[in-house]
Amino acid sequence: MASVSIPVCTTALLLDIEGTTTPITFVKDILFPYIREHLEDHLSAHWEEDECKQDVHLLKKQIEEDMRQNRACCVHAVDQTVHTDEEKAIREVVDNVLWQMAADRKSTALKQLQGHMWRAAYSSGKIKGEIYQDVVPSIKSWRERGLKVYIYSSGSVEAQKLLFGYSVEGDVLDLFDGHFDTNIGAKVDGKSYERIAERIGCQPEEITFLTDITREAKAAEEARVNVVVVVRPGNMELTEEEKAHYNLITSFSQLQLMGRV
Repeated sequence: MASVSIPVCTTALLLDIEGTTTPITFVKDILFPYIREHLEDHLSAHWEEDECKQDVHLLKKQIEEDMRQNRACCVHAVDQTVHTDEEKAIREVVDNVLWQMAADRKSTALKQLQGHMWRAAYSSGKIKGEIYQDVVPSIKSWRERGLKVYIYSSGSVEAQKLLFGYSVEGDVLDLFDGHFDTNIGAKVDGKSYERIAERIGCQPEEITFLTDITREAKAAEEARVNVVVVVRPGNMELTEEEKAHYNLITSFSQLQLMGRV
């Protein structure tokens, strides 16, 4: 696959994580199974703590919003104040979280709880964040040439920082100038990229977004952001039309920074 030139106007690179900096298998085979296996124990151990109460409160709010929007949602209500039976209340939270994960929901409530659980796993050394070998040297090169580098992922900012802070490459958080999650908006909504540009302090045309998901690429394009689609093993197959439309790379090293010293 040929090299791709980043537009000269680019001042910031915005990176997706899953399928872009990090193998999809890490998320699907390590991070998600950890939640499923340890969720009930985590809730039982921390049920009365403020952080856990806030996580459950957000899940309840998510259900209420789903019902208002007539979206599919788990049949159980989630509310710590309703039950005197703590075990039953915890079971309902577990059911809700597992349902959201099975439905591949990207809700902020779900991502926050997952981030809090992964924090313990990373800090204890049970999990180390996986990063493709081309990622760190490429980002270092971009930064040396004056580019800012940001992360935008459906995973919470905390989960992002854990992955890069406890990675197989060590703590590489200093490579990034900032992090964005679904609090800024959904990745398939063009307005999210406009908000990110505003937050960064540049025009959308000055951002180049790297992702493996064409729905996200399309939303970024609608916001006038430059897009490069990353093709990695295990990523979703692209249609012939998508292959013809987007600039494609299989490694960050294929990005060429044209016109920069």
